Amino acid sequence: MESTTLTAKEESKQVKRMKRSETWRKVKRNKMIYLMILPGLIYFLIYKYLPMYGLIISFQDYKPYKGISESEWVGFEHFTRLFTSSEFWMIFKNTLVLFGLQVFIFFPIPIIISLMLNEVRHSFFKRGVQTLIYIPHFMSWVVIVSISYVMLTLDGGIVNAIVDSLGFEKINFLLNDTWFRPMYILQVIWREAGWGTIIFLAAITAVDPQLYEAARMDGANRFRQMWHITIPAIRNVIIVLLILKIGDVLELGFEHVYLLLNASNRNVAEIFDTYVYVAGLQQGQFSYSTAVGFFKGIVGLMMVVFANWLAKRFNEEGIY
Repeated sequence: MESTTLTAKEESKQVKRMKRSETWRKVKRNKMIYLMILPGLIYFLIYKYLPMYGLIISFQDYKPYKGISESEWVGFEHFTRLFTSSEFWMIFKNTLVLFGLQVFIFFPIPIIISLMLNEVRHSFFKRGVQTLIYIPHFMSWVVIVSISYVMLTLDGGIVNAIVDSLGFEKINFLLNDTWFRPMYILQVIWREAGWGTIIFLAAITAVDPQLYEAARMDGANRFRQMWHITIPAIRNVIIVLLILKIGDVLELGFEHVYLLLNASNRNVAEIFDTYVYVAGLQQGQFSYSTAVGFFKGIVGLMMVVFANWLAKRFNEEGIY
């Protein structure tokens, strides 16, 4: 009995050694691919994972002159302060509303544009349109918001000039909290919709042309081909990008919102990113702002895991 047990253990060790040796053989065989991945791994290690050590200060009363090792430990005091703050639910609501606008309004637009461009048969016109819609992505949010300011301002703005010429009262778009969210999502669409088509167009080019030929022989028009062939073919790409988008539920970006933020629209424009900036850099509340950032990261991780589980539940491909 003992010899049988020893034999089983030896066999298990041998299997593990064989698996390790097979893994190393694959690594050596594909060493150039791993070398290509290496810069990205180093980037994430240095700028994403090593700074996570600093999350410790969210549980401390951090003082820069004392450092992390000597600052007083306060436990969950900063998290309690965040969740009991009178501004928490306002910020949480604003962040979720802007995220909802991005998911339900912005996210489908690159898909629709990609499907439309795929139906264009004139290559010169297609490339021209692609170039035009890509250009805004290379402009910073400062430029985008500045152009919007020039167009929407009360004094000399072209939009208000048109409104005034039609006999209506001028609208103060920049200081009116009602117009903040429409202005925000339109700027996001203007800057990012064209750039977002790149991945979808690449996925569409991978579709087997024989499927379209077979559909045409069966009498399917171009809309039917798009609905029954193109969209199902890129469905996995759509789901993966949607899962990644859901992971950014509280990560809308600081610069864009901060440039639009002012005292008049703060009740609808203040989000976690701008709140962290004000609390951390302007007011010097390093531990508190780190706790807010920690909360954002935890929520994002939970949303990614949930969205991936949901995709698997419906027999779709997830990100892992």
